[in-house]
Amino acid sequence: MAMIRGCKVCICGGAGGIGQPLALLMAMDSNVSELALLDLTVAAVPAEGVAADVSHLESSAKITSFVMDPTSDDKPKDILGACFQNCDLVLIPAGVPRKPGMNRADLLNINLNVAKDLVEACARFCPNAMVALIVNPVNSIVPAMCEVYKRHGLDTSKILGVTSLDGVRANRFIHDFTGLPLSEIDVPVVGGHAGATILPLFSQDQVASTLPLETLSELDKRVQDAGTEVVKAKGGRGSATLSMAFAAAKLSKAILNGLLGDESTPVERRTACTYLASTVTDLPFFASKVTFGQLGVQTIHPLGQLSAYEQQRLLEAKKLLAGEIQDGINAILPLLPSATLPIGSKSSDRYEQPSARL
Repeated sequence: MAMIRGCKVCICGGAGGIGQPLALLMAMDSNVSELALLDLTVAAVPAEGVAADVSHLESSAKITSFVMDPTSDDKPKDILGACFQNCDLVLIPAGVPRKPGMNRADLLNINLNVAKDLVEACARFCPNAMVALIVNPVNSIVPAMCEVYKRHGLDTSKILGVTSLDGVRANRFIHDFTGLPLSEIDVPVVGGHAGATILPLFSQDQVASTLPLETLSELDKRVQDAGTEVVKAKGGRGSATLSMAFAAAKLSKAILNGLLGDESTPVERRTACTYLASTVTDLPFFASKVTFGQLGVQTIHPLGQLSAYEQQRLLEAKKLLAGEIQDGINAILPLLPSATLPIGSKSSDRYEQPSARL
């Protein structure tokens, strides 16, 4: 029997609030032939248990689990090597969410090291894989992780920030307001993934563009504040986990369609908005529509025509985003060696024990 071509996907934090529903969705993606779930022994639910649960689905994907003990003196590189070996896509829903009384700097300081440990492992064991980060603050974490890849002489276009939830929300809110089918709605959301850096381009959607500016302004603000809306609805006892998993799976589908497809694969099936190193604006990082191909990022699309309202919002978003990009770079540089490290060098074998926050 001929082997079915597919990709190996790893979810770091696979037993967490986002990781579990994301594991379910990725196991059901026909592009996935192997799904590896990585988490820590301190996770509320054992990764082995999540893997056992997912392995009972009507899916042909091979399901494996890997667990690291943050209290052990054992080097994690053997576990990380086995987990990441031959990965095509690494999804990282890791770190801690923002809590009451915590500012952006606090969140960045905590989650920076979580992301760095895992991205260093990707650089070592699967340097050609796409790496999609769901680690807040995304606007700062992605530029920081690109600095990590630069030190290893790797392609920074492999590092993506998952911003697709903003587009999912924009589409749903337009659907709720108009009652028109979601199949007819596709709002590009560009910029960043926090507050006013989130910029829905309603003028570029055939449905949203028919609405009055006052309505669009209100929906723009709702997309920006949607995460807070969920936190409040959950009484402060959770954040947007299910919708984030859905959005990450949607981005993953576009990536995998690109990796496994060819030029005959419709562009719309391998295109999604994501945050990455970019030249579409004068900022070094920006979220916009990206088309994926067999080697990863194939085309970063220009923003296109903007309404007068969106042009003004773009200026606001860029001003905020510029500072957040620099915050990430400033935070990571003291943690990195000054010289570029060739893959396979002894320096790249050095790992700190990953934080207990996968």
